[in-house]
Amino acid sequence: MAQYFELHPENPQARLLKQAVALLEKGGILAVPTDSSYALVCHLDDKNAVDNLRRVRGVDDKHQLTLLCRDLSELASYAKVDNRQFRLLKNATPGPFTFILEASKEVPRRVSHPSRKTIGLRVPDHKVLQELLSLHGSALLATTLIPPGDTHPLNDAEEIRARFEKLIAGVLNAGACPQEPTTVVDLSGETPEIIRQGRGDAALLGL
Repeated sequence: MAQYFELHPENPQARLLKQAVALLEKGGILAVPTDSSYALVCHLDDKNAVDNLRRVRGVDDKHQLTLLCRDLSELASYAKVDNRQFRLLKNATPGPFTFILEASKEVPRRVSHPSRKTIGLRVPDHKVLQELLSLHGSALLATTLIPPGDTHPLNDAEEIRARFEKLIAGVLNAGACPQEPTTVVDLSGETPEIIRQGRGDAALLGL
């Protein structure tokens, strides 16, 4: 049964977040709020947790997973970023954007795209998630919480608890968050390309 954490959206209780981090370190999957929609997250370096994340989400190893980072300096340790890309990232982070970038050697091969060697990265603008990332001490692997067979992400913690309580380790409830996915921008090629228009305003990138 999933543990259920009631958190203050602007001043989340550190004691509860530490309990959530402990679940991640044991290989658990958490449902967490973001600045776009709820996401499923797990420890990056735990193969069993990553496999379970894909299974719960109903996706295979070709589905691009995302690394949630605390800031741009952490993001740059997982991706190869040139000056042009860095300027774009700086304009749009933190915020509801996912950037596709060439993965660095810090990213386990099993979680990068199998043929392109790319990874999705984002810096979320959500107080609870930022505090969780800070206590965890490194990036978390994530995927938008869209139930198998559905087309829209979930944003209500009670509904998530009811539908996933036997499949995941915990649910973080900090109130409803938006029900719109991130804007996905591919920066791995010669020119930036919007792969999915979501909550992020592409004008921030000059696109």
